Amino acid sequence: MIRRSFNDGWSYRRKPDAFQALLGRANEGWEPVRLPHDAMVCRERDGSDPEAGHRGYFPADGYEYGKTFFVPEEYRQRRVTLEFEGVYRHARVYLNGDLARQRAHGYSNFYVRADHLLRYGVDNEVRVEARSQDDTRWYTGGGIYRGVSIVVGGLLHVALDGVRITTPVIDDDVAVVAVATEIQNESAVTRTVEVATEIVDANGEILARDAAPVTVFPGDEAVLRQRLVVVEPRLWGVDHPYLHTCRTSVTADGERLDEQTTHFGIRSMTVDPRRGLRINGETVKLRGACIHHDNGVLGAATIDRAERRRVEILKQAGFNAIRSAHNPVSKALLDACDQLGMLVMDELSDVWTRSKSSHDYADDFASWWESDVRAMVAKDFNHPCVVFYSIGNEIPEIGGPGGAVLSRRLAEKVRALDDTRLVTNAVNGLFAGGPELLAPLAAGSARLENAEAEDGAAGAPAEAGGAENLDVNAAMTRFREFMPLLMTSELVTARTAEAMAYLDVAGYNYLDSRYELDRTLFPNRVIVGTETYPTDIDRNWRLVQDSSHVIGDFTWTGWDYLGEPGIGRIEYQSDPETLAATMPGYQGPFPWLAAWCGDIDITGHRRPASYYREIVFGLRSEPYLAVHRPERYGEPVRLATWWSWSDSISSWSWDGHEDKPIRIDVYSAADEVELLVNGRSIAKAPAGEKNRFTAAFETVYEPGELTAVAYTDGAETGRMSLRSATGEVRLDATADRTRITADDRDLAFVTITLVDAAGNLHNTADRRVAVELAGPGALAGFGSADPRSTENFFDTARTTFDGRALAVIRPTAPGAITVTVTADGCAPVTARVEAVPAGQAEEPR
Repeated sequence: MIRRSFNDGWSYRRKPDAFQALLGRANEGWEPVRLPHDAMVCRERDGSDPEAGHRGYFPADGYEYGKTFFVPEEYRQRRVTLEFEGVYRHARVYLNGDLARQRAHGYSNFYVRADHLLRYGVDNEVRVEARSQDDTRWYTGGGIYRGVSIVVGGLLHVALDGVRITTPVIDDDVAVVAVATEIQNESAVTRTVEVATEIVDANGEILARDAAPVTVFPGDEAVLRQRLVVVEPRLWGVDHPYLHTCRTSVTADGERLDEQTTHFGIRSMTVDPRRGLRINGETVKLRGACIHHDNGVLGAATIDRAERRRVEILKQAGFNAIRSAHNPVSKALLDACDQLGMLVMDELSDVWTRSKSSHDYADDFASWWESDVRAMVAKDFNHPCVVFYSIGNEIPEIGGPGGAVLSRRLAEKVRALDDTRLVTNAVNGLFAGGPELLAPLAAGSARLENAEAEDGAAGAPAEAGGAENLDVNAAMTRFREFMPLLMTSELVTARTAEAMAYLDVAGYNYLDSRYELDRTLFPNRVIVGTETYPTDIDRNWRLVQDSSHVIGDFTWTGWDYLGEPGIGRIEYQSDPETLAATMPGYQGPFPWLAAWCGDIDITGHRRPASYYREIVFGLRSEPYLAVHRPERYGEPVRLATWWSWSDSISSWSWDGHEDKPIRIDVYSAADEVELLVNGRSIAKAPAGEKNRFTAAFETVYEPGELTAVAYTDGAETGRMSLRSATGEVRLDATADRTRITADDRDLAFVTITLVDAAGNLHNTADRRVAVELAGPGALAGFGSADPRSTENFFDTARTTFDGRALAVIRPTAPGAITVTVTADGCAPVTARVEAVPAGQAEEPR
């Protein structure tokens, strides 16, 4: 089959009223667009709708996409299929006015068989409708946000997703590669064909080959199973992600009827409570990051380079595993994880049959779950990076008999489709415990509200009422100190016993207090921390290291995301939202946009928490300087959620705060840290694991150089310095690559910073910067990491945040793209990117 991109030539608009056609306005409002495309992120946010808070205060709406394409006459004797990798949500696909396919889930890959609705030798029209509502607890985006392909094949062909590869036997000398190839015959006659399979290494050398005849009756399919031997195989692993290629060809009477190329890895995987997770016989502890599907300033648009860049940065930050929260990830992200050595836990859904939002996927789950499981497994099967299928996240019905039955059905369906991976489920004890467990929290919430009201506070809290109305995340925020005791209760033990029994690995959301308990209660259980608080990583990682039955930790979150706004915020007593509310809510009010809980912000910049985690993981020997914002020194904190980090950045440029007090945290695994200002020793303080890897200092701000020196057993083990920015503010614009591919899959990321002549960051000199493009490129997104910004990601002028902004450029044709950046008081600067034909760019995408 020939697969081509189908992303160009589309137009879109907000879904019009059905009566517009009758009024003669059916063709109004269309705008040209290149897919993948997020129709929601370009909309103006509005804080007047509290129901929009979960999705970052973006409006919900319906969207319509259309494209005209020519179908040659010779396609009458071929099969034409459209592949949609993701449409959010309730997709309906029409061909020449007739409904061809629909899909409820917004994250499932699906195919549209087109032959019976096509017109040959003339233009055809495809139209796609989608709508997003109050249907998740995060920012979803809207429209055709993942790629579309057109697949054209003969009447006899390899089935779509029809090559499945496993590696059942692996030792030092030999690996057996088992290849199952499904051949479909849609012709009117019986055909006998030869199917040849080649295993090829990264250099193009053929390592193994097998060929066999296959007879297929008309309208039937046949599966050929071949076992090929690879001598002295190179294995795929986290540190050495070696990929092989399987080349499949189908021929008859000397004519090649079809061919397909499939990438895969040779690797083994086992798990048990004594040796943990082992890949290729070696124990691997999962340094995991939960991630959402959006790409920050791009919104939900899933462009290949953005997915690869995200994996690159997460890998650099010390993570070796990703959990997709809470939906199947894109094909592009899986490709990047294969290539870079990142393990994946792919998750099916956030809900089953009980809703968490007004119009969420629970409305459709009962009818669609089997199809969605098939789509997820078909997408993942040949990717060596995928080690887990998670069948759900914090499912409300998990502790009851109905949930238990459905759980088993889901798990067994996954195993029937793919028995080579591990099945898990991210279980939250609050949901499993049900109303009996939540009632004390609701009562405590009411008492706390009454006490604050009696103290003279005005207004009403965001979450109130009985157990049935208490938001679980709000409960976890307010009563964090009681959670370990609640989670180790006999009620949670009983309610989660069956939920865990059908899993290969038990997924624990915020249940780290049960790790030691469940080693005794359930000695055969293997546990993974599917979701944990970022501030607990030092304690949790010690548990992971010391507990063979606990195979890893996934923090919430590795990468910041749109929606669930402000769940990681810190509120000070003088903040406007604090003064206006009796009790702080779980989410931030408008204009909060991002969750602000990621180790890495929405532009891809690593925050202090990321370096702390790298030190805890034992991957960084140098200390790290995190400086608290001096303008907030001594101010009471009203709210710091359990997803918050400290309000600090790594900078020693604080104009206007000279000789004023300032707090500095130094993260280090060393025994002791010394702090120096301009070469003068301020103090020494203990660090290391016993002190939660943090040495805290207070001094007064003095411009110049701030240095931290780490010592173990009296010997220096590393140092880090920050220098104050001085003099005029300059612009710097640096592209992540100078050569990119001129197609719909690649991007250039241009980092814009405010610096001095020596390159030191002017983080207190924020200002509006503008970008202008010349050449074959378009601005795909422009913004900062400011979690409260009211600016639009498609404006050509944006305000920096802590001295930084990011512009993302999408090529439109081959040629030189020049990005000119200007700002008041700064000399203009340029970044140049060359868009080149495929195969000439700097690196894979």
